[in-house]
Amino acid sequence: MYDCIVIGSGFAGAVVAERMASAGKSVLILEKRNHIGGNCYDIEDEHGILIHQYGPHIFHTNNEEVYNYLSEFTEWYNYSHEVVAYLDGTYVPVPFNINTLRIVYGNEKARNLEEKLICEYGFGSRVPILKLRENKDADIRAIADFVYENIFLKYTMKQWGQKPEDIDPAVTGRVPVLVSKDNRYFQDKYQGMPLNGYTQIFDKMLSHPNITVRLNEDARNVFEFKENEILFEGKAFDGEIIYTGALDELFQCQYGRLPYRTLKFDFTYFDEDSYQPRAVVNYTVSEDFTRITEFKKLTGQEIKGTTIMKEYPMAYTGEEDQIPYYAIMNEENAQMYDKYVNIVSKYNNFHLLGRLAEYKYYNIDGIVEKALSLVKELVK
Repeated sequence: MYDCIVIGSGFAGAVVAERMASAGKSVLILEKRNHIGGNCYDIEDEHGILIHQYGPHIFHTNNEEVYNYLSEFTEWYNYSHEVVAYLDGTYVPVPFNINTLRIVYGNEKARNLEEKLICEYGFGSRVPILKLRENKDADIRAIADFVYENIFLKYTMKQWGQKPEDIDPAVTGRVPVLVSKDNRYFQDKYQGMPLNGYTQIFDKMLSHPNITVRLNEDARNVFEFKENEILFEGKAFDGEIIYTGALDELFQCQYGRLPYRTLKFDFTYFDEDSYQPRAVVNYTVSEDFTRITEFKKLTGQEIKGTTIMKEYPMAYTGEEDQIPYYAIMNEENAQMYDKYVNIVSKYNNFHLLGRLAEYKYYNIDGIVEKALSLVKELVK
């Protein structure tokens, strides 16, 4: 028997497994897919271009502990993420900032608007779009309305399949107006891309001799939840179990399926050096897709040709080829999620960790921090 069983090998599962193994515990990882790395898995396509199979992932953090920990498994390519939106044939920086203001309004009018924004909110501030729309100044409201209509509204409706007012403020708050000239999408102290890709990080993490990995292994086939104990392959297991998968699916969605948004990806190769001006271009108005990623511009890879990926959001239905990406967080869904939590809450050795297991949003640094914290508790 193992001291610890981890279900899932994304950052949540991999960090727990590596830290537990380094603390002298024997760890078994069960991974439903045919590869490790979760949604951060990357691989070279048929043209030799390193692509992110499940959408772009950019590392950024202000947490020095997280940065130092991950740096044990990779060197970093110095990449600062800059996103632009395509509006009527023009590329404008996103989040909307002072540079965007000048492109949209021209220098003279933009200077006046810039002064008002700085006076009202302070230089360097990040103002949520919905808050900006509540301002009493007509000019500031006009900025907010432009951003809302041209950058935020239709993009958000495509992404989430609902109106912005119906979305949790934690989600809308992630799309601010930035009162500065900083075109970076993130302002964190540490940011970049793994020099040799994310998959190499997971390879190094999980190479510890105390870790055993089973691929193509669905946890539902090997666990049984009895009244007072959890059975693993028919035998009682009292070691630590860290579950990072979809909690409703573990119990056959008996209280209903938790709503998520999923994504369809369309990859295309071009025999040219560059396809677009930035690694990520958001299409915020009329297109069916939300954004295009050009991977070479993310990774700094020097290679002939380029591969792009379009993203099409849609409702998650649980079909075999779909992946639940974004939890739709509202009171009704939270109540359904709590019913599943109640099933496992009586088992002291069963721990929920990650986007799917906790039905919430995490950036990479956030889940690494949470995983490190959990292990510190478990090894006490």
